[in-house]
Amino acid sequence: MNVKIRFARQEEGETLAAIEARCFPPAEAASREAILERIAAFPENFLVAENEEGILTGFINGGTTDQPYLPDAFYHDVRLHKKEGAYQTVFGLNVLPEYRRQGIAAALTSNLAVEILEREKVPFYCCAWSNIPSARNAVKSGFMPTWVEMTVKPMGIVEEMNR
Repeated sequence: MNVKIRFARQEEGETLAAIEARCFPPAEAASREAILERIAAFPENFLVAENEEGILTGFINGGTTDQPYLPDAFYHDVRLHKKEGAYQTVFGLNVLPEYRRQGIAAALTSNLAVEILEREKVPFYCCAWSNIPSARNAVKSGFMPTWVEMTVKPMGIVEEMNR
């Protein structure tokens, strides 16, 4: 599938929040307000995939920090974003279910990684290893595992992530 990867626009917040809601469980999905805050705080780190019909099929975003890890607080407080930080994180990668397995996730991830490297920052992709599709996408997009942090999640959440 041909998609155009470009920076998100503030007026797309409603659509992006709807995509987020379809891609993450309710307890983990960012709200419309959070999506809008992220676009405003780090527009240079918020890319969308748009298909030939003009439909937004997915997006990737994340803040920049001085730390080589992604603290949970960062998901909820855009004030922790440090534009001049050395490490660029990935908060979320979303592709609508009907557009998955078409290379969109890898295109978004690879494009953001190139943007990050051009800014002379370190790209940092964090995912649960139980989220096998996300881990595969990271490797396919040129990221290499450097450490594993393990937690236990209820089986229902693991099954949902791997659909």
